[in-house]
Amino acid sequence: MIDLITPINNLGYGVAGYNILKNLLQSHRTTALYPVSKPEFVDEYVLAGLKNRDDKTIKPCVKIWHQNDLFQFVGHGEHIGFPIFELTEFSEEEKLSLSHCDKIFVCSKWAKEIILDQMIGHFFDDGRVHVVPLGVDTELFKPHIGTRPQTIFFNCGKWEKRKGHDILLLLFQEAFKNENDVELWMMCENPFLPPQEAAKWTSAYASDPRVKLIPRVKSQQDMIPILQNVDCGVFPSRAEGWNLEILELMSMGKHIIATDYSAHTEYCTDSNSMLATPYKNEPAVDNIWFKGEAEWASLEGIEGLLAGYMRDAYSKWKDGSLVQNIDGIETAEKYTWTACANRIKEVLDEN
Repeated sequence: MIDLITPINNLGYGVAGYNILKNLLQSHRTTALYPVSKPEFVDEYVLAGLKNRDDKTIKPCVKIWHQNDLFQFVGHGEHIGFPIFELTEFSEEEKLSLSHCDKIFVCSKWAKEIILDQMIGHFFDDGRVHVVPLGVDTELFKPHIGTRPQTIFFNCGKWEKRKGHDILLLLFQEAFKNENDVELWMMCENPFLPPQEAAKWTSAYASDPRVKLIPRVKSQQDMIPILQNVDCGVFPSRAEGWNLEILELMSMGKHIIATDYSAHTEYCTDSNSMLATPYKNEPAVDNIWFKGEAEWASLEGIEGLLAGYMRDAYSKWKDGSLVQNIDGIETAEKYTWTACANRIKEVLDEN
């Protein structure tokens, strides 16, 4: 079927790559795996993919990896890059890297528009850029109603200004000045952040006793008992490449608060989420990874709306009307990893 280059780990790229590998193998046993670095775990699907590297037939190679590192592929077929990016512009190095691809897969229509805008002059027209939405394992992330004696708000994603972590604690404290029957759970360890920078985030959030800091777990299965207790996910992000956690929470029937911007607009709607639409974009600056080379959403002016959504969810929990997010469950059923793998096969079969 394909040669697949991807990391195998519990970070975003690794989760996407593993689930795509698994679902492709279930229908096309010849899918071959070429891991980016050593896999964090090995199961029957990883072993099957590694074994299939002996098959030297000509087939397309899909590389699920960063847009600045799509120079190298394997095999003798088409080169297809599958980057997951968050910003509106590419550096010259990123454009050069992307130009080595025969086709590009992206997660969302938002991302496709950026590719078409940024890759003018590199022969990337509508026929060479294909939307392949990522997915969720609905057999794993099943609907569940939380039963804790507090309203539990949840955020997951490595510590970053991009994720809105610089304002989320303030939003929480603005929404809940004196209430003690509400908690904010943060699963935000960032393995790429210098320890002193990580300490700034953790010390700030730990200053509120209603905040629970949760270490990174080893597998998606380990997420389940945590997410079962959650009532509402809150994601005031300035930009997202997809956001796997929102879809996982939807699949479990949890409510969602998010910004109405970037890749998660592919599946976040007014019917399944409480959305705050930014008034403008601003230079993407955090002085660590982003230095203003592109733009992301500005959160200025929507802080009150985001805090109000949190308050509304809490009020519904108090009076017993915070029922399951049925629209979210139905959305998740459309965005499965099987649907993702089928979309890849559909695009490849077009040729």
